[in-house]
Amino acid sequence: MIGDLFDSPWKIAIIAILIIVLFGSRKLPGAARSLGQSMRILKKEMTSLHEDESDAPPAPVTVTEPTPAQLQAAAPADPAAAPAAPDAQAQIAALQSQLNNLQQTVGANGTTATDSQQAR
Repeated sequence: MIGDLFDSPWKIAIIAILIIVLFGSRKLPGAARSLGQSMRILKKEMTSLHEDESDAPPAPVTVTEPTPAQLQAAAPADPAAAPAAPDAQAQIAALQSQLNNLQQTVGANGTTATDSQQAR
């Protein structure tokens, strides 16, 4: 259907007249000028993009594998045997005591934690 649209010069003239009537003869030169400027800007940016790609060759990527000695030094022999930091042990003990206090408070009041949160 669209291929048959431009096969006759009369059809092209009718479409041109419709465009002029719809958009007005005063606005068409300005629209054509701005379209031309946009096309020039796009063309210039595309050529500069291609020049930037061709100027900078990609940097080679080097991958170094760790030696067996480095792997042994990085990983402890037994992860469970590694002692936790004293600060971490103190934090765990403090959190455990807070948890115990909360459980005792909930048990003494006879309510669950969700009941007390809903009451607020």
